[in-house]
This record gives sequence, structure tokens and C-alpha cells, in this order.
Amino acid sequence: MTAPLMSLTWTDHVTGRQGFLVVDRLVRGVSSGGLRMRPGCTLAEVTGLARGMTMKEALHYDPEGRYVPLGGAKGGIDCDPQDPESYGVLVRYLRAMRPYIESFWTTGEDLGLTQDLVERAAAEAGLVSSIQAVYPLLDDETEARRRLADAFAVEVDGIGLDELVGGCGVAESVLAALDRAGVPYTGTRVAVQGLGTMGGATARFLTRAGLTLVAVADIKGTIVNPGGLDIDALLSARDAYGTVDRAVLRPGDLELPGEDWLSVDAEVLVPAAVSYAVDTTNQRGVTARWIVEAANMPVLPEAEELLSARGVVVLPDVVVNSGTNAWWWWTLFGDIGADADEAFAHTRRSMRALIDLMLARAEADRTTPRAAAHAIVADRLPVIAERFGWYR
Repeated sequence: MTAPLMSLTWTDHVTGRQGFLVVDRLVRGVSSGGLRMRPGCTLAEVTGLARGMTMKEALHYDPEGRYVPLGGAKGGIDCDPQDPESYGVLVRYLRAMRPYIESFWTTGEDLGLTQDLVERAAAEAGLVSSIQAVYPLLDDETEARRRLADAFAVEVDGIGLDELVGGCGVAESVLAALDRAGVPYTGTRVAVQGLGTMGGATARFLTRAGLTLVAVADIKGTIVNPGGLDIDALLSARDAYGTVDRAVLRPGDLELPGEDWLSVDAEVLVPAAVSYAVDTTNQRGVTARWIVEAANMPVLPEAEELLSARGVVVLPDVVVNSGTNAWWWWTLFGDIGADADEAFAHTRRSMRALIDLMLARAEADRTTPRAAAHAIVADRLPVIAERFGWYR
């Protein structure tokens, strides 16, 4: 794969903070990728995320579907989202990126930002929508926008469908891996890092499937209970940043240091918070059989090599957390309607097919799931390019 089509660094004239935009490539003249805000965000990080978006789009290509994959892109802002100045930085960043968002970059929520906040800031920056670049590709823009708005209004047990669908995809990835290995759901223990949008929804779906949630990590530390945590109580007691109010903990729930989630007795670990969470040092404490990447780039490549060498299977982010992005486009282009059951069913079918394909390819090629995912993308990109064209 070639170098990104475009890479830029922006400096806020008010605070001096920096932001980044990387467009990996365009398909039909448009790219897709969220906007994250976190202290320490770098251009290199955003570049890797943009390449990952190209892969996610290609993986969900269905020649019979209405949704046609876009190119990959990503935005990032080096700022603490809880800083009082963060909203002003966000508005000024979006105002500076307005020509790109209007023309060829569709974006939305990512780490540190919610979709409501992105859309509010986008409106203040003079934009119609954070995804307006895709509107010319729609058969009926009015109907498509109404359908997406209706989908965002859907709630299940008080939680928005847009928040749940990504976790549904991650959970289905876990279940597909367990099924392929012949491991029953009951008795399988899982630890989740991060109880925000992705981590919370993933934990919810996994416990409803019969798995036991034994650990949850947030910014305050790790909550552990070998007998199982009450996920509904934890979800109801979290704030907008996924931090759990410890007042809801039960007598058997223990509080441990933050990094202890990696070494708890569990078969499945789900890093669902930040990038670069698992490195060459802390990977030594991992005893789980699977690490399922709900976050973007949570396992460093060098750490993954060490984990793979001792039999730990890492299911890569480009497949595992791709359901949220795909759901947006399935809904907007009309492959599914604004209905929770339809969204979950479509997500489960698509994610299970991808996981099964990836694991079968890894087994056949005697390689890692990540290498298999890259091989699948390498097969699909020329097909997409031949049919729709792209700019690198």
C-alpha cells in the first residue's frame, strides 16, 4: 500500500494546541474516518488510524450491497477533552478543516468525543454535517438523512443504537472466535479496559450471551470480581467519560490498580479505551487466550509478536471494531433501516463472516489474524479500485 494521499498539521492560533488530518485515500472522491481528541495525540498515530480506516472500508465491501466502501481518513486533536478550552479548540479545528469536510472527508465521533458534540461544533463551524461530503453519492439525500437521524434516535434500554452497534460487533467477534475454538460461552471470563461507548456496549452484549465479566478498568483503576460484575449497575453509574461511580460496588467487588485488568484470570481481554495500551513490558502479565481489539491500535506490534509467540491470539481492530463505521453507511445508503433488531442482525452476520474468513485465512496461511486481515484487504482493494477508482 502507498503513502497517504494527504497529511497535514494544524496549530490553534488561540491555545497553540495541534490537530492533524490524514487522508489515506479516496474512493469515489470521498473518505471516511472519525475525529479523536486526547492529550498526546500525534500525526503518526492519526496516520496509522487513517490506514486502518481504508482497511475497514474494504473489508465490508459487498458487491450486492448499496453501501459502497469509501477511502480511509482520520482526524486527531492533541488536547484533553475534559479541558475547559477543548470545545473551542474543536470548533476552530473543524472551521479550519471545513473545506475538506465539505468536499471529501466524512467524520464523526471517536476517542474523547461524542457524535452530539461533533455535530454541535460542526454547526458552529459553519458546516451542514460532519458527513456532508458523502451526500452527493446518495440516491435520495433527504430520505437517507432522515433514515440516519431516525436510527440515531433509537434507544435500547435507555442506550442509543449508535452506541450499542459497535459493541455488538465486538461481542460477535468474541463469540465467533469461541465458537471456532469449541469453547462454551458459560464459564468464559472476560476483562474489559474502558467502559465508554465501545467497552460498555461490548460488556453488555457479552454478559447477555452468557460470558462472565470479571474485570473492568477505567481511569480510576480496575474493578474486579471473580464471580462476575453487575454490568447493568456499572453502566448506570458511569459518567460521560466511562468512569464508574464506586458507590455502586458490591461487597465482593475489589478495587485494584489500573493496569491489573491485563493480568486477571480471564480467557478474553478486550482493550476498549486507548491506543498503545499493551506494550512489550506489560504483555508479560497476560494469561488470557484472546485479546480482542475494541480500541484502535491498543496492542503495539512488538507486543503482539511476543504474545503470538506464546499462543495468545490477537483479533485486530481493523476487523473487530469496524461495525460502527459500517452501520453508519449501511443505514445511510439503505441496506438497513432505523431498527435495532435489523441493525444487530446485520452487524452480527457481517462481523461473524469477517471473523470466520480471517481466522480461516490465518489457519491456512499459518499466520496471525492481523496478517490474514491484511491479506484479505490486499485481495479486495484492486477489485474496489477497478470498479470505482480511487486517488492515492
